[in-house]
Amino acid sequence: MNGMTLWLICAGIPLIFGLLAQASVKRTFAKYSDVRPANGMTGAEAAAAVLKSSGLDGLTINPIEGHLTDHYDPRNRTLNLSAQVGQASSVAAIGVAAHEAGHAIQGSAGYWPMKFRQTLVPAATVGQSLWFMPVMIGLILNMTGLVTIGLVFFAAVVLFQLITLPVEFDASHRALVSLENQGLLAAEEMDGARAVLRAAALTYVAGFVAALGQLIYFFLVSRD
Repeated sequence: MNGMTLWLICAGIPLIFGLLAQASVKRTFAKYSDVRPANGMTGAEAAAAVLKSSGLDGLTINPIEGHLTDHYDPRNRTLNLSAQVGQASSVAAIGVAAHEAGHAIQGSAGYWPMKFRQTLVPAATVGQSLWFMPVMIGLILNMTGLVTIGLVFFAAVVLFQLITLPVEFDASHRALVSLENQGLLAAEEMDGARAVLRAAALTYVAGFVAALGQLIYFFLVSRD
């Protein structure tokens, strides 16, 4: 297999997949941001309802700046929602806010993949910062050992993205079950929330595939 073919398989195709996934989530979120739910709830109100149904009504919900920067912070047990999610009344906002509430429920339930992901954060952060330089220098100087050191750093990033997949899928499942069981969204509105969360999940899959492809590519190139 020549170098260009290897790059296309390991890096080029995953890159295209990632771009398509990002475009899909933006398009889907924009589409259902224009669909107002029959109950008129904002994302923050929906998240509060999901949390309350799980006995977490005391958890703090904070506004946060940025576009789709929504996240649950397990360190201080806060739900942080951007303006287009927390303050908006739309099917898209409710879906995303409920998903983040799903992460809070995971934390309360001691969901082990989430706990494992948290332990990987320092290693993944260091790996993301340090892997590239030893790989590049190792390839230029034909030092396979140095490349291997860099790839070990990067392997922590790949592992982090792998364990992120079940965490994200499970949070979406918990969110959708809670929304449906409480009757917060009508049947056709549930379809919209599912579409938004499905599109978002694809970005995590794309991120993992791209990282794994890079790891394989540089490993094989260093062994040529």
